[in-house]
Amino acid sequence: MNGLSKGQKKDIIRIVISLILFAVLIFDSKYNGWFLTNEGSWHMLLLWLVPYFIVGYDVVINCFRGIIHGQMFDETFLMTLATVGAFGCGEFEEAVAVMLFYQTGEFFQSYAVGKSRNAIQELMSIAPDYANREMENGSIEVIDPDDIEIGDILVIKPGERIPIDGNVIEGEGLINTAALTGESMPLSVAVGDAVISGCINGDSLIKVQADRLYDDSTVSQILEMVENAAAKKSKTENFITRFARYYTPIVVCGAVLLAFIPPLISGNFMAELGKWVLRACTFLVISCPCALVISVPLAFFGGIGSASRIGVLVKGSNYLEMMAYLDTLVSDKTGTLTEGSFKVTRIEALDGYNTEDILRFAAAVEAGSTHPIAMAICEACADPLSERFVKNVRNYSGKGVTATVKRSEITAGNRTLFKELGISLPSENNKGTAVYIAKDRKLIGKIELADTPKPEAKQAISDILNENVKHVVMLTGDSMASASAVADELGITEFRYQLLPQDKVSAVEELIKVLPEGRRLAFIGDGINDAPVLTRADIGIAMGSLGSDAAIEAADIVIMDDDLSKLPALMRIARKTIGISKANIVFALAIKVACLILRAVGIANMWVAVFADVGVAMICILNSMRMLKYKG
Repeated sequence: MNGLSKGQKKDIIRIVISLILFAVLIFDSKYNGWFLTNEGSWHMLLLWLVPYFIVGYDVVINCFRGIIHGQMFDETFLMTLATVGAFGCGEFEEAVAVMLFYQTGEFFQSYAVGKSRNAIQELMSIAPDYANREMENGSIEVIDPDDIEIGDILVIKPGERIPIDGNVIEGEGLINTAALTGESMPLSVAVGDAVISGCINGDSLIKVQADRLYDDSTVSQILEMVENAAAKKSKTENFITRFARYYTPIVVCGAVLLAFIPPLISGNFMAELGKWVLRACTFLVISCPCALVISVPLAFFGGIGSASRIGVLVKGSNYLEMMAYLDTLVSDKTGTLTEGSFKVTRIEALDGYNTEDILRFAAAVEAGSTHPIAMAICEACADPLSERFVKNVRNYSGKGVTATVKRSEITAGNRTLFKELGISLPSENNKGTAVYIAKDRKLIGKIELADTPKPEAKQAISDILNENVKHVVMLTGDSMASASAVADELGITEFRYQLLPQDKVSAVEELIKVLPEGRRLAFIGDGINDAPVLTRADIGIAMGSLGSDAAIEAADIVIMDDDLSKLPALMRIARKTIGISKANIVFALAIKVACLILRAVGIANMWVAVFADVGVAMICILNSMRMLKYKG
């Protein structure tokens, strides 16, 4: 019984004890043994009530609670009414069997839902495990983030997650804020700058003063949203909910008419009443919609659980259902289709210098920087100059750096820095980010860097198109040349460039207008700056790896490890979920209609009713539980 909750363990014990007593009483009744002697029906009734109440007392209690609160037409009411009616007609075995098998079906539902819920919760391990609080005497105390108070000084070591929103009061460095800004480059912070929980500190120690409690922090709000968000129902589930709301009272009224009208018509009311009451109870059991009410939501819950096991968080079954009808996938570029990190792609040398010279000069002045562009240049240089040749390094934040290299002034930076220093540059359109290199204020070369596509992106795009998706469109704020290069490499034929966030919303709205009837559009992005378009799309999908959990707030679906290849698998899970749900609906209704016809002609008894209700429900539940193991 490992993996079961306390409530589930209690339920299975009740079911087993009731089943044993049920089997003993069945055996005893066949052979007129120790218990079921000829002492009268009251004695037999009391004995059969023991396993009945052991397994079904909570159903009876919930039934009466519903009656008291005016919400009587549910499955507990139908089960209680049918079993009480069966007891009244002397069908003790059938009454206990109905309740026993009904509770068995409920246990399977609870177990399946629990498995899916656990899988989803395992995804959300984004909260910091601890915080380093600096005491008045300078010592460090490791505390639970919940114990942080406003004004506390927290020490954030390199590589640690920032546990609380606050302001830097000591130190400076780079932090990963990709989720919050959409920028692929880390953010440089210094004293006085604000930082947000969930970001990852870079390679230098900083101290942060908390300006809010942990419960009010960004990470805490994200977790609360995920844990407390009511799963939005799919159209299929909404149909079943509406169906049960009207179907149940109709069934009860039909059973009442079936119990009393035929005896009245027969002219021998009292003699016929017992027979028709039993038929009405059988009618109630057959008609109970629990097979649909339980199995259809369970299929979707299982689908969401299956998605979570492959690393995808789906925040509502309606979004899972829409993924089955996806027509157009619209994607951001940086950090979504690309790595979000830079690599040297081209080196241009002037005035007699070669490309090795340009790269060595650039690496020499950039060697002490932790900026991603500087690190990419240094990584590309196989034969760097010795540090002893480099002096007087001066950093221009966000622009570049200058230094004295072998008695010459070397400048490496962007157009803004060169303009400030009065170094002329040619007018040109670069495919990527350009770092210009000057020696003694004269341009000698250029290094181009690009954000390279993710290794799985091309195959993922191909697989998505093979899953009946008609269009993949890339939207980016980059230049046409940069966008075109990435699109060509990934096999994307539709893209738009130099877009602001509001332009992306307009583009998505245009694409939604031309969607075929019943088809859907999804947008996939990697940061909170994509929130407007994530919200506007039919399905908002966020990349949610380390440091990018804030995107969860704006998205409907989150790929927790940023692996684009999960999307085709998610689409297969969605279609499988829809298929199982529809199969359950058709199977359950067909069996119930057939059994009702058999009951109308006097063939079906209470045991047939038990199969039509609990048997069908368990088959549908087991069918839905297949989603728990399905991985797309």
